[in-house]
Amino acid sequence: MEKIATRDAYGQVLAELGAEHSEIYVLDADLSCSTKTNIFAARFPERFFNLGVAEQNMIGWAAGLATCGKVPFASTFAVFATARAYDQLRNSVAFPSLNVKLVASHSGLSVGADGASHQAIEDLSLMRTLPNFTVVVPADGPQAAEATRAVYAHRGPVYLRLGRPKVETVVTDQPFVLGRAQSLRSGSDATIVACGTLVREALLAAERLGREGLKIRVLNLHTLKPLDAEAILQAARETRALLCAEEHSIIGGLGSAVAEVLAEAGSGIPFRRLGVNDMFGESGEPEELFRKFGLDADSVAAALKSLLS
Repeated sequence: MEKIATRDAYGQVLAELGAEHSEIYVLDADLSCSTKTNIFAARFPERFFNLGVAEQNMIGWAAGLATCGKVPFASTFAVFATARAYDQLRNSVAFPSLNVKLVASHSGLSVGADGASHQAIEDLSLMRTLPNFTVVVPADGPQAAEATRAVYAHRGPVYLRLGRPKVETVVTDQPFVLGRAQSLRSGSDATIVACGTLVREALLAAERLGREGLKIRVLNLHTLKPLDAEAILQAARETRALLCAEEHSIIGGLGSAVAEVLAEAGSGIPFRRLGVNDMFGESGEPEELFRKFGLDADSVAAALKSLLS
């Protein structure tokens, strides 16, 4: 199937939603060509505001619009959206639980050659800790489109994490529901839990291990908050090991969220987190970086075999 960047799918659906709902306003921090909000801007210039390189101000605007009954979508790169504007997100959006949609592109290692300064690998940790926020990481373009519509329909603040590169479509036959994991492959030997770009790597790893006789379950945990704890615990009951894979620091992201569920339930299942191991990223092609940081399909497969043994 044709590769689609999650940011491209977002831009297209945002414009469609703009035609359907006049209360949608879109804000950007001088990156609309990259975040793809420029599609909305071309169709609805009276409801689009480029606020320049002023992310904190953008979040303030979004909060103000939300208090007036509008539904603001605010976009920029993930590293700027979360780290630079965190105080405003905490006090102006999360605390009053305003209906603001923060949609950030260029997340994780797959930003690639832009390097460590632009690779947001701590954003999920930051946003998970903010009360009232829903946190979503779609796996591919079509799922990003579904997620954008779900984010609009949801009442309350949302962080929607998108990527830069075009990615293969991996979720083809399951509807997107906020807070509900998707089982993309069944299996009884072990489970790989992944989100975002790592869902594809998880499926490839499961396929390769399947050729060795191992039956690997794959869960797409596209919503990190609220987390589908029952899907995680069911996998822990029905398989012999569980591995998490994410394009994020191993601290505070998907792996941490799953570990919290397993620990509180007293699960004794062998468990491992794959991600960026408490360090910054570096410049390189996404595929090169995934290999170096042990997040490509071969690395995921090897880590799971080691865990099973």
